[in-house]
Amino acid sequence: MTLHVVSYNIRKAVGLDWRRRPGRVLSVLDRLDPDIAVLQEADKRLGARPTALPRDLIEGDTSLQVVEFETGARGIGWHGNAILVRRGLQVDEAIRLDLPGLEPRGAVMVRVGNLWVVGTHLGLLRRWRQLQMAAILRHLGPRADSALVAGDFNEWSPVRGFEPWRSTLRVVVPGPSFHAARPVAALDRFAHGRAVRVLDHGVAERGLAGLASDHLPVWARVEAGPQT
Repeated sequence: MTLHVVSYNIRKAVGLDWRRRPGRVLSVLDRLDPDIAVLQEADKRLGARPTALPRDLIEGDTSLQVVEFETGARGIGWHGNAILVRRGLQVDEAIRLDLPGLEPRGAVMVRVGNLWVVGTHLGLLRRWRQLQMAAILRHLGPRADSALVAGDFNEWSPVRGFEPWRSTLRVVVPGPSFHAARPVAALDRFAHGRAVRVLDHGVAERGLAGLASDHLPVWARVEAGPQT
């Protein structure tokens, strides 16, 4: 199975013009045409944390549907992490993960065929990011070989910071994705296990994506075989 996976920190659908325009974010996603879209900051942070992307807009403006993580809230994700999949694509399992941190952090995980996709938004401090990476590995266990972790990893260094994953997951850097107005930092990345092949990857062209959020979406075309 070959899947086109997009990771996108949508900043609660607030663009560089400081206007909340969920339709603009969905237009960016629709043009990228993903099989799986992994989103960060998909829910607002205050009150009941409602979704920044109304469900009716997702259903009406894209070919995607929300993966339900049974949070019991008005949002579509877990600590802002959400996953959308192409309509008709079967999701076999959907799991919420708690992560350690100075502020509440989490991850979401789905299984599509042989592939486990984890979506996360790691913390601002490296020490906590590394604790969160270690926690993701513990949650994955033997499934790590068939995993693709996607998200805003918040790591500015091109060579350091991913030591907890070094022996298990390979980090892929599509390119600079932040700040969308002038991309200089590769904060948005993927990491994959031994049974997952990344066939191609990249950063979305700026265009509308250069206005819809302060991050540009990144994408990867991946193929997952059985665990080794």
